[in-house]
Amino acid sequence: MMLKQLTLSLQFGKLDAAARHRAALPRHKVARWIRHALQSDAEITVRIVDAEEGQALNRDYRHKDYATNVLTFDYTQEPVITADLVLCAPVVAREARENGKTLQAHYAHLLVHGTLHAQGWDHETSEEDAQAMEAREIDILAGLGFKSPYEA
Repeated sequence: MMLKQLTLSLQFGKLDAAARHRAALPRHKVARWIRHALQSDAEITVRIVDAEEGQALNRDYRHKDYATNVLTFDYTQEPVITADLVLCAPVVAREARENGKTLQAHYAHLLVHGTLHAQGWDHETSEEDAQAMEAREIDILAGLGFKSPYEA
């Protein structure tokens, strides 16, 4: 499988337990996870934020006043995918703990998920679209050595 080119910016905002999140997100792994989900070359910024920044972005851009696990800001899909993926560290950590997953496995899933969103995949449009997106995520993550994120 020929992987697409990726220009990656990996940023960490002010975080509690920042070392734990940085350890779960080595740059080479983040790039690998994203590249496996790409259908075209891309320029992507990944920003790991605290709950306050995550909530503000979700409120301002999606009109939902809570911090969510991942936000995708997609700008272009051709000729190069350009997007920002914003992951809220405390939400990701809580979800990983609640679902019995490692922090790294959950980050990998959310980065694949966000990358698919940046390419037009959408699980909120219909049940059929949700199933197609989940199946694609499962395939990508299996190729990366991760279990299905949708199984307990």
